[in-house]
Amino acid sequence: MFFRLFSYFLIAAFFFVCPSTGTSAETAEKKFSLARCIEIALNNSTSARKAQNTLKLQGSDVLRSYGSFLPRLSASASYSPYVLSRSYTQDNSGITSLKSESKSLDLILTSSLNLFNGFRDYASLQAALKTEDAARYSLSRALQTIVFDVTQSYYQVLLNRELFEIARENLLLSRDQLTLTNRQFQIGLKSIIDRDQQQADEAETRLSVIKAETRLQQSMLELVRRMQIDPTTKFSLEALPDSLNTPVSAQPDPESLVTIAFQRRSDLKSRELAVKAATWQVTQARSPFYPRLDLNFNVSTGGIDYLHQSIGNVPFIYSYPPLSNQLSNSIGYSVGLNLSWTIFDGFQTRYNIESAKINNINQQLDYEDLKNYIFIDLHQAAKEYTSAWMQIETAKISLKAAQSAFDGIKRKYDLGATSFIELSSARASLFNARSNLSQATYNLALQKNILDFTTGNITLP
Repeated sequence: MFFRLFSYFLIAAFFFVCPSTGTSAETAEKKFSLARCIEIALNNSTSARKAQNTLKLQGSDVLRSYGSFLPRLSASASYSPYVLSRSYTQDNSGITSLKSESKSLDLILTSSLNLFNGFRDYASLQAALKTEDAARYSLSRALQTIVFDVTQSYYQVLLNRELFEIARENLLLSRDQLTLTNRQFQIGLKSIIDRDQQQADEAETRLSVIKAETRLQQSMLELVRRMQIDPTTKFSLEALPDSLNTPVSAQPDPESLVTIAFQRRSDLKSRELAVKAATWQVTQARSPFYPRLDLNFNVSTGGIDYLHQSIGNVPFIYSYPPLSNQLSNSIGYSVGLNLSWTIFDGFQTRYNIESAKINNINQQLDYEDLKNYIFIDLHQAAKEYTSAWMQIETAKISLKAAQSAFDGIKRKYDLGATSFIELSSARASLFNARSNLSQATYNLALQKNILDFTTGNITLP
C-alpha cells in the first residue's frame, strides 16, 4: 500500500515539475529599441575596436616623441670573481714570470642629451600629435558609421515588417472574397470563370506574402550582422514613434549643409590633420642635412682586489685598499660635446625627402577628393530627401483614391454589376497604394539618416 502511494506521489510530482521546467527552458524573446541596437553594435563592432587600438598606438607614439627631448640614461656593470693573468718581467736577476690572481668590479653610468639634430625631434613630435588627433577623428567617424548602418538596417526591418503585414491583410481580404465567390457560384450568381480567377488571385496573393516574409527575414539577418550578435538570438523590434509619420516640411539647403559638413565631418578633419602630419614628416626627413650635436656625461668607477701574486715562485704581497674603498675613491667624471655631420649617405636622405613629399601630396589629394565627394553627396542627398518628402504627399492622395475606388467597385461586384478583372485591378491598386505609403514614410526616414550622416550630424550615445 505504501509503495503504491509513493508511486502515485512520484507521478504527480513528475507532471507538476515538467511543465514548469519546459517553460523555464524556453528563451524569452528580447525586444530591442533602436538605441539598444546601436549600443550593442558599438560594443561588438570590430571596426570600432580597431580604431580604438589605432588611437591607443598613436598615443604611445606621442609619448615616444616627447621622450626624444629627454636625456638618454644607461648603466653598465662588470664583475669578474676570478681573473688569472701571467706575464714576464725583467729585473737584476734576469727574466722572471709574474702571476696574479684577482677579482674586479667596474661601474659605468652614461647620459646623453641631444642638443640639435636638424629639428628632427620637434617635427616628429608635431607629426605624432597631428596623427593622434587624426586617429581620434577617425574613431569618431567609425562610430558614426556604425550608428548610420544600424539605423538604416533598423528602418529597413520595420519597413519590411509593415509590408509583410499589408501583404497578409491583402491575403485575408482575397481569401474572404474567394469564400464569397464560392458561395455565389454555388447559388448561381457567379460563373466558374469568376471562381477560377479568384482562386488564381488568392494563390498569387499568397505568393506575395511568402516573398514579403523572405525579405523581412533577410533584413533581420542583415541587422544581426550589423549588431554582430548570435544569429540564433530571438528578438523583435520596437516600433518607432509616431513622429516618423510626420515629415518635416522644410526643404534642406544644400549649400548650408555643405558648410556645416566641412565643419563637422570627422573624417574630413582627420584628412586635414593627416596632411599637416605629412608636412611635418617632410621636415623630419630633411634633418640629416644638418649636423647633430650631443652632450655626453659619464660617471665611472672600478676596483681590483688581488687574491694572490707571485714573482717566480716567490709570493709577492702588494696590499690594495678594500674593494668598497676603491669604488668610492675611484669615481671619475667626464663631460663632452659630440658633433657629427653626415657628408654623404648614398642619397638615402634625398630619397626619404622625396618619399615624404609624395606622401604629403597624396594626403592633400585625398583631402581635396573627400571635400568634393561631400559636396556631391550632400547635393544628391538633399534632392533625394526632397523627393521622398513629396512622395509621401503623393502616396497619401493615391491611397485615398485607391481606397474609394476599391470600395465602390467591390459593392458593384457583390451586386454583379462589374467584372472580376475590375475588382482584381482595384484590389491590386489599393495594395500598391498602401505599400507605397509605407515605403515613402520609411524612405523619408532613411533619407533623413543619410542626410545626417553625410553632414556629420549623427550624435553618438
